[in-house]
Amino acid sequence: MFARAKKPTQLEEAIDKAMQSLDSHSASSEEYAQILDQVAKLHKIKLDEQPDRVSMDTLAVISANLLGIMLIIRHEHVNVITSRAMNLVIKPK
Repeated sequence: MFARAKKPTQLEEAIDKAMQSLDSHSASSEEYAQILDQVAKLHKIKLDEQPDRVSMDTLAVISANLLGIMLIIRHEHVNVITSRAMNLVIKPK
């Protein structure tokens, strides 16, 4: 019901520290630019660590297969099913 507060990782803490250190430099200084480069690199690392999401195409195929299987099972419950009906299910490659 209540979501627990996630403890920040070391990478997130490093990003926070770098962002806080930006406040002590002026936007036109060379140190500011270097810190921004470091923040950009840290963000890229953070994005690379995140797991890949399942694509919508894959979810559509999975749901269509499940729906097909459920329809076949329902049909089998009501009527006799022949062996040819199982060929309609897409098999993984």
